[in-house]
Amino acid sequence: MTESGELNVLGGPLGECGTDPMTGFYRDGCCSTGPQDVGSHTICAVVTAEFLAHQAGIGNDLSTPAPQYRFPGLVPGDRWCVTAHNWLRAHMEGAAAFVVLESTHQRTLDIVPLEVLQQHAVDVPSHPDGL
Repeated sequence: MTESGELNVLGGPLGECGTDPMTGFYRDGCCSTGPQDVGSHTICAVVTAEFLAHQAGIGNDLSTPAPQYRFPGLVPGDRWCVTAHNWLRAHMEGAAAFVVLESTHQRTLDIVPLEVLQQHAVDVPSHPDGL
């Protein structure tokens, strides 16, 4: 849980999304946001192969490492703070990633309705097999 006082989409304290790899716009493990985060990296997603392929198809390659941005490249099962707009596009095109609601920032609700997020809600799996 963050010490920042930021809230998740359920109204509780914003939980940690992931530290292996270290995620978040601020690379603090949480989907915290602020004025610098113009992309709204607020959804804590558990990425799947289908989601990663979709993102690559729309020009958002999440699989290739980009060390200059401290980005390791993702594999199915990784937890990552993704942009609300790109996640919503994936949802509308049938390729949404799973969502950890407790770790998804409340600002997401400016872009994605809670009901849509709940359709993809998941507890973080201990083994990413099949993702």
